[in-house]
Amino acid sequence: MVFLVACTMHIMIDLLPKLEKRATGAESGDGGCQCAHHTARTAAEAGWPNKHTLRILQDFSNEPSSNLTSHSLEKITTAGDRADSFRRMKTSAGKADDHKPLYCSLSTPSPSLIPSHSSPHLLVRHNEDGNEDEEEFSPTEEVTAESYPNWLRFHIGINRYELYSRHSPVLDALLKDLVTQRITSVAMKSGGTQLKLIMTFQNYGQALFKPMKQTREQETPPDFFYFSDFERHNAEIAAFHLDRILDFRRVPPVAGRLVNMTREIRDLTRDKKLWRTFFISPANNVCFYGECSYYCSTEHALCGKPDQIEGSLAAFLPDLNLAKRKTWRNPWRRSYHKRKKAEWEVDPDYCDEVKQTPPYDRGTRLLDIMDMTIFDFLMGNMDRHHYETFEKFGNDTFIIHLDNGRGFGKHSHDELSILVPLSQCCRMRKSTYLRLQLLAKEEYQLSSMMEESLLRDRLSPILIQPHLQAMDRRLRLVLQVVAGCIEKEGYVNVVEEDLVGDTATHRGPGHR
Repeated sequence: MVFLVACTMHIMIDLLPKLEKRATGAESGDGGCQCAHHTARTAAEAGWPNKHTLRILQDFSNEPSSNLTSHSLEKITTAGDRADSFRRMKTSAGKADDHKPLYCSLSTPSPSLIPSHSSPHLLVRHNEDGNEDEEEFSPTEEVTAESYPNWLRFHIGINRYELYSRHSPVLDALLKDLVTQRITSVAMKSGGTQLKLIMTFQNYGQALFKPMKQTREQETPPDFFYFSDFERHNAEIAAFHLDRILDFRRVPPVAGRLVNMTREIRDLTRDKKLWRTFFISPANNVCFYGECSYYCSTEHALCGKPDQIEGSLAAFLPDLNLAKRKTWRNPWRRSYHKRKKAEWEVDPDYCDEVKQTPPYDRGTRLLDIMDMTIFDFLMGNMDRHHYETFEKFGNDTFIIHLDNGRGFGKHSHDELSILVPLSQCCRMRKSTYLRLQLLAKEEYQLSSMMEESLLRDRLSPILIQPHLQAMDRRLRLVLQVVAGCIEKEGYVNVVEEDLVGDTATHRGPGHR
């Protein structure tokens, strides 16, 4: 009887949106999209966000296969229900006459937050005619700031030039959510060489969890190849903070969290393959190893103390259904072979070929590669085989700095081959050059800035002093390479003007 009552209640909850829609359609005389007819209801009556509509948004994670691996009951929704739910989501600009839905069907049922090549923002809202609203959609308006989940406000704030603004009011709130939101479901992420988990929160946001594999003091063994190195959770956290200090803002928000392996992973997952790998070690600690290409075995199990484990949580980007991303092969990709070398390692004029190849023959893409090169060298990250951009913005946009877990592996060694793109091409943004010069000064020393920034994380200290000191040493090496380029080719031919007010192309309106 209890089971039948529970099933009946779930069916009624799923049918309510349909019945409300039909009732509303009967009153207005139009059973389609109600974009133009919601003028009398207040923001409170609109009731956004509610459980049903956020249930739909939960399915929009940043991985195309994550919906198939999340194993959550919330994802069991028909296409018709999903379209109905999108039509019911509403936003208010403070006046009853300005109530418009966040999502609205156009010619076919689809979200109105869809990419548009005429807007600098990744996600925009559309009016009832299918055209973009002239007024920029801002998630920080008086009403929406209180009603939208922080992960959705982060998604809406992404634009052509950056993932978030320098003084984004959403960022700190989102970082706090990553640490404090209750975890409701866990599943293994498909693909990849090492174990990663997709975690869903109470507010229907999602994040990628990388568990702790090494202590802060451990270095990558000298006999390890770069492609078989461990992925470190503290490297993901430190990379996010380094990216902010360099003023790139191209790494999705990452925060450290102490997770209870029993209550927040084993008891929540519906992934049987993951659940079966849990065991109790001889030291009476809870351990698991999951399934992946590398290091997923009893010998490389992840063990808690006794069931607490550290990890990094990286906020998901908008789902690929809403904001498609394009994957590019890094021109300076390594061979990923024990004996072979890549072409750029044997051809000193390799950059001349790259400069003649789209999209590096125009625009700012080559400068973006130089920024990424400096970012990776400061971390010691050799594992940058591909990169991604948002498809909506074409070639005139930034590179997303994803997957930084193999950084900060060796503080005692500076891998100069990472700097080859910079030494071969001798190109750099003026804004990046000035930022590096500033961080080389004693009063704004990079190591001090990183140490202060990392203190905000719950798992602090994130990096030990040798890693912080290594960044100062590597920064001086970067400036030496640039100085050599300037001496050889001249300042004007090396440093590209990109600041506001300069005659050349800049990275965005008021970017610096």
